[in-house]
Amino acid sequence: MTQAQLPLIPNGTTLITDLLSVKKEDGQFVYFNGVMPVFSHAEKDKASFKMITAQFHVNGYCKQMDIVRAFGVTKVSVKRAVKKYREEGASSFFQPRICRGASVMTETVLQQAQERFDQGKDLTEVAQELKIKRDTLSKAVRQKKLHLLKKNNNDFATKSQRSETDHEAPMGNATTNVIGRVLASLGELNAVEPEFRCTYDVPNAGVLFALPALLATGLLKYTEQFFKLPKGYYGLDSLFILLAFMALSRVKSIESLRYNAPGEWGNIIGLDRIPEVRTLREKIHHLSDEEKSQQWGNELCQYWMNNAPEEACTLYIDGHVRVYNGKQTRLPRHYVARQKLCLRATSDYWVNAMDGQPFMVINQVVDPGLIQVLEKEIVPKLDELVPNQPDQVALKNNPLLHRFTLVFDREGYSPALFKRLEKEKIACMTYHKFPKEDWPQEEFKTYTVQLPHGEMTTYQLAERGTYFQKEKYWLREIRKLTEQGHQTAIITSNRCTDLTAVSVSMFARWSQENYFKYMREHYSLDRLASYSVEPINEPILCVNPEYRRIDNQIRSKIGKLNRIMAKYGAMHIEVPLEPEKMDSFIQAKSELQETIELAQHEINELKAQRKELEKHVNVEDLQEEDKFLKLSTQSKYLIDSLKMIAYRAETAMANCLREFMPHQNEARKVLQTLYQSEADIIPDHKQGTLTVLLHHMANKSMDRAIEKMCDELNSTETVFPRTNLRLVLKVGSK
Repeated sequence: MTQAQLPLIPNGTTLITDLLSVKKEDGQFVYFNGVMPVFSHAEKDKASFKMITAQFHVNGYCKQMDIVRAFGVTKVSVKRAVKKYREEGASSFFQPRICRGASVMTETVLQQAQERFDQGKDLTEVAQELKIKRDTLSKAVRQKKLHLLKKNNNDFATKSQRSETDHEAPMGNATTNVIGRVLASLGELNAVEPEFRCTYDVPNAGVLFALPALLATGLLKYTEQFFKLPKGYYGLDSLFILLAFMALSRVKSIESLRYNAPGEWGNIIGLDRIPEVRTLREKIHHLSDEEKSQQWGNELCQYWMNNAPEEACTLYIDGHVRVYNGKQTRLPRHYVARQKLCLRATSDYWVNAMDGQPFMVINQVVDPGLIQVLEKEIVPKLDELVPNQPDQVALKNNPLLHRFTLVFDREGYSPALFKRLEKEKIACMTYHKFPKEDWPQEEFKTYTVQLPHGEMTTYQLAERGTYFQKEKYWLREIRKLTEQGHQTAIITSNRCTDLTAVSVSMFARWSQENYFKYMREHYSLDRLASYSVEPINEPILCVNPEYRRIDNQIRSKIGKLNRIMAKYGAMHIEVPLEPEKMDSFIQAKSELQETIELAQHEINELKAQRKELEKHVNVEDLQEEDKFLKLSTQSKYLIDSLKMIAYRAETAMANCLREFMPHQNEARKVLQTLYQSEADIIPDHKQGTLTVLLHHMANKSMDRAIEKMCDELNSTETVFPRTNLRLVLKVGSK
């Protein structure tokens, strides 16, 4: 019987197993079995290290995880060493490394390969003829040493061929750029360059027609300044272009990409495929974590205002309620006018131009109301962003002059607010919340006015000055008389603009409502960009839940009391006065009287309780069951900014398309069809062009309109980012 060894271990050693250990001394690794040294090698002798550790495992002295744990090496490297030891023996670790020989792609081979490419042969045929690996030949093409004749090459031309090739890709669906992905995984690639190939019948490729408008709107402007991605396969510009194209193509959410062919979307942006949903979410999360989204949005806002300073003179402000149906937190309730319900939601306050184009958005976890948001957040930002404001000398010389005008609905009605903002030389405009009696119709005159989109119409208008006694403040009041005789009252502190321009500005406020409706339906404005929640660090006041509970009880009891009092008032006797009937009548009425008095007493007690409570409390002071978290906003600001860019680009294209259409109100419908249409993508590296050949539309009038719009877009000579290919947009078949 074999005698068991005592577990004696030399001092200063690292255990591999109970008996096997290693000690480092004088630049040498010494291995012990118990107290007996069995092997040693130099500290930097990796070959000996791999050999002896593999031998220990093969001979049963230790497990692979013991080696990983003791030396901190990777599990894969240990597996490879063990496999090499078993298959090739100990001597294989000390054989000289096989170095790469002379370059295969010599000048002669390059010339022979290019001649075959010029004959229309593909990569596989040329590689077989020259007895070269296909990957070696493909690498030379990517390095621009060789050029494929894409026009005569039908490789990957049809959707069925591309689908089969993408399915057989070695690293996953449509991952045909193997070398680029390997380099990215090793950290040796900042971002793969877009490389277009000749592809036909690409779904949604019509969205490439929007690229000139997107770039002109500022899609990639300031992105390098505010956003950075670590080294990887996908570049920053590719991600931004993809997200903008998704918005225009009406892809409702990032998760929707799961049901789209990634290779087909990759053809649109010049890559083998787009990132999978999880990767795309991680990229967006990384960009949003840097808290630069809001700063980028502010820079874009200033860029848009500087490009169209006349649009920034009159700004529309309104709140939009985003309903939250999740269960991660119990947000405060907001009244949702479009659903006529109080639902858990957050509020966004938007600043738009007169034609509805957005400038910026501000999110509120707890809605303090339009007046507070205006004074504390919106006005300070606009002071810095609005261009071409009159200087102090001009304002001093003309006391009635203002810097810009704010237009909002009745939620912002406050003569006191108007007075405070006028001191800052900011004019305001809204509907009169409490108009008095109608004015005589003789005061109204007919005016011809031009609406924001150029249409001409007539208004019946009249103007007076209105004095607010409490604020001791005069405002202009302008009324419009409708054909039905209704008078719509407007009040404004804008004292320089004539009444026609004031009325047009006020009644054009519906452009902002139309913007909200359009964005909800087509750009999924209410969809969450991120499902995460965050703690509320800043002090925020919200309605006291106990105050709301008692207030609801008071309202309920008052409603019931009013119904009882109505019943009490409607009680009267219509029969002859007889003692028996009078007694029953008096008894019923006295019972109602007692019920009324009891209800009034309960209401008074509840009002006394409500009076002792604070209406608003800090979020931190809420009871534990009433506390809530806020929805993450960083991803939201990034996605909202991209949606604003997409909407602005679509609006610019619609304005261009309207000039060539008989029915101008159908321009956006045509663009929606255009963005989702198939097209052929034909790069020509010799000419430096990227031709996008759109398939014919539903009728010839649409084709003609888009062809004329193509002339406008092609005149911009837009180059696809990070390529030397100029975009050429056409309509027709190959």
